[in-house]
Amino acid sequence: MWYEEKIAEMKQRVFEANLALPRYGLVKLTWGNVSEIDRTLGVIVIKPSGIKYDEMQVEQMVVTDLSGNVLEDIHLRPSSDLPTHIVLYQSFGQIKSIVHTHSTHSVMWAQAGRDLPAYGTTHADTFYGKIPCTRQLTKEEVVEEYEAQTGHVIVETFRKRELNADEVPGVLVYGHGPFTWGDTPMKAVENSLVLDEICLMAKETEQINPDICDIPPYLLDKHYFRKHGKNAYYGQ
Repeated sequence: MWYEEKIAEMKQRVFEANLALPRYGLVKLTWGNVSEIDRTLGVIVIKPSGIKYDEMQVEQMVVTDLSGNVLEDIHLRPSSDLPTHIVLYQSFGQIKSIVHTHSTHSVMWAQAGRDLPAYGTTHADTFYGKIPCTRQLTKEEVVEEYEAQTGHVIVETFRKRELNADEVPGVLVYGHGPFTWGDTPMKAVENSLVLDEICLMAKETEQINPDICDIPPYLLDKHYFRKHGKNAYYGQ
């Protein structure tokens, strides 16, 4: 009974977070997914593949083990992006939920193959420094286990750049789109929403001032650490 209750709670959280994506304007059609992991239970709960958001039911959230094997007989497939989520959960052991969307402004930067600079305090409140864009996947990586290789190129980017996944809870995959993560499904969605907004802000800022520079490190530090870490104190 305890196990079933925990699974039901996970399904509810994942369901509500998935429904938040279209409500916040982050997805069209079925272009997005949210998952949550419970490493103690050894399960991942994720959106089903191809189900329209306005038809989705909480009971349709798909439960898998940590290798992606479906554990319930509900005749639904997990999101095709599940292998990406699994690689990220394996590599970033502290994260508990992942969001992937094709939100307009984040995809603009991903398609441009550009890191997102930290131009202001709105960015710095959530992300500690620029948000990286991965390299382009090779033809071989796309042909062989594309979704898993997407996860591997994200992990490669963070390791090569020595980035902390807690401090930078998101990434742009070159030519593809954004992934974000957080302590809860709704926090991961919030990070996705912030990412899309600051992508728009950065694009418009560069149009207004093509010579704009990154936020000064002392202001980046102030805004990030007053909301994160042991000495955090800020809240609007």
